[in-house]
Amino acid sequence: MDKNEIREVIAKRVALELKDGDVVNLGIGLPTMVPNYLKPGISVMLQSENGMIGMGAAPKIGEEHPDWINAGGGAITAIPGAATFDSATSFGIIRGGHVDVSILGALEVDENGDLANWIIPGKKAPGMGGAMDLLVGTRLVILAMEHTAKGAPKILKKCRLPLTAQGQVDLIITEMCVIEVRKGQGLFVTEIHPEFTKEDIIAATDAELHFADDIKPMRQ
Repeated sequence: MDKNEIREVIAKRVALELKDGDVVNLGIGLPTMVPNYLKPGISVMLQSENGMIGMGAAPKIGEEHPDWINAGGGAITAIPGAATFDSATSFGIIRGGHVDVSILGALEVDENGDLANWIIPGKKAPGMGGAMDLLVGTRLVILAMEHTAKGAPKILKKCRLPLTAQGQVDLIITEMCVIEVRKGQGLFVTEIHPEFTKEDIIAATDAELHFADDIKPMRQ
């Protein structure tokens, strides 16, 4: 698979986890592709931690509104009934448990569900943003991530980079497989993409993996 195919596979599979009526926060990058692949009849409410609920599709080139951006600085639109508010209210919504699903990217994730996704030491970063609040304040945390980076595993026995939060990840979805993080038990592969084998996944993963008894082909 090339880069675009990998991102499409991941976004399509993540979209299947969303239920009609979910309030969903999308991290920057790959997670923003997920709404493009929602099944017919599924409607979600997109929340942005910089102060909006009810985000719509990205605007056409030349039709961007200078004041409407998401938390990553990308141009957005609003659906009918959308609301804007200050950042304090937005984080009150998150911390109050009113966001159902967070979909985030990852630099590293480990066997305990610890996540590092905001900085590589020595490189400039704008800050952690709302990631730590989203990890602890939402019902379901899904990582939408490529399985490796330049051939090196991103799913580790123990994260090496500075953590965003400990033990908060519920589901990891890569181009290779779907992995459930079961608290106190480790990582369980429940679905495998048909282009890959168990051996491929083990070779691309540093963490110890368990394979579910009822493992299935990855849904799309």
